[in-house]
Formats: sequence, structure tokens, C-alpha cells
Amino acid sequence: MFNSKYSNILTILLVIAIIAIIILIGYFGYDIYRKYYTNKNIGDAVDEFQGGLVNKIPNKDNSTNDTNNDGNIIPIEPVNPTLNEVGNNSTNNGGTTTVKQKYQGFTVAGTIEISKINLKYFVLEKHSTKALDTAVCLLYGQLNRIGNSVVIGHNYRNGTFFSNLHKLSNGDKITITDYTGKKVTYTIYSIFEAEPEDTSFYERNTNGAREITLSTCTDDSSKRTIVLAKEN
Repeated sequence: MFNSKYSNILTILLVIAIIAIIILIGYFGYDIYRKYYTNKNIGDAVDEFQGGLVNKIPNKDNSTNDTNNDGNIIPIEPVNPTLNEVGNNSTNNGGTTTVKQKYQGFTVAGTIEISKINLKYFVLEKHSTKALDTAVCLLYGQLNRIGNSVVIGHNYRNGTFFSNLHKLSNGDKITITDYTGKKVTYTIYSIFEAEPEDTSFYERNTNGAREITLSTCTDDSSKRTIVLAKEN
């Protein structure tokens, strides 16, 4: 009788253990799949977005590699079903307009790439709770303009969005392509942690250069990981 009860208890414990293992495998498997799918989905869309700009990227002197017969920049056309035309938001000196686009309903300010941590995302023009759930967002300034611009993103602690900023080092490169096709590479020169309410480094003297600031929460959410980079 005792052995039978003992055996039953062991069987129950074994079943519970198996169920727990299946749940854990499912949880971690889903997390890995979600990370892969999120990065691939956005990465593919970013590639298509940039593919539409590949021959329209201005040089740092604002010249362009793709012009029409009048010497004007050829307007950017929507290149993805999820990237919808917003309107004629920028006009060059020749009067030709550059079209902003949307990703999942949010206006795209440009894209960000950091090869060291395999990061490739849209930078959305305005930040909100829903926008920050979709991609990283522009918080301050304008991409690739003289001065500093701040891009913020969630730290999901699973490799998506800005989870891996803490793995960067001084000298690493950040590439920003704005919605006009202008591509600028920035070199990281400072990485530190700051209090959540500290915004003192947002508006800073860049001595006429372009700079970019990345911000995300630390793994324990007590502070912010800040990355400062300047144009090459």
C-alpha cells in the first residue's frame, strides 16, 4: 500500500515536472521566435525602404547620385505595402519634393543600422506608447541635421530594439539614413548611464557637426544607457 502511494506521488511529480519543462520550452521558444520574426520583419521592410533610396542618396555636400534631366533629385516612391506615402514633406532647390513614408501607420523619419549588434530598424518621426512598441523613435532634433538628435527605444532584454546598446564600445559605428536618402555614419565616443530625468546632454554644442544620441533603459530599469556618437 505504502509503495503504491509513493509510486503514485512520484508519477504525479514527474507529470508536473514534464508539464513545467514543456511550458518553459514553449516560453523560451516563443521568445526566440518573436525576436527573430520582429527583427526579420522590420529588417526586410528597412531593406526595401532603403532599396527605394539606393540611387538617390545625397553625399555630405548635398549632391545626389540620381537626377532627372533637369538635375533635380528624383522623388522617392513607396516601396512596400506597409510603407505608405505621407505627403510631399520636403522640397529641394529645384522644386522637386521628397515623399515621407509610413510604417504600420507611423511616419518614418529614417533608418538606423549598427552592424556590431546586428541592429536595423526604422526611426519613427514621433514617439508615443504605440510607436515605441513598433520601432525606435526620434525624441529630439532631426536626423542628419547639424546639431544633436536623440533616438529612443525599448530595452526588451531579448535582443530586440535597443536591448544590446550596452554591448557597444567607443569607436563602433552607427549609420543613419534619413527619409530623403541622406546617409551619415557616426562614430561612438561616449557610453554612460544617466538618471531617467536627466536630459542635460540632449541640447549640446556640437561645434557645427552632426551628432546622434541613443537612449534606452538599463536592464533593471533604474537608469538609462546613453550612447553618444558624432559624424565621421
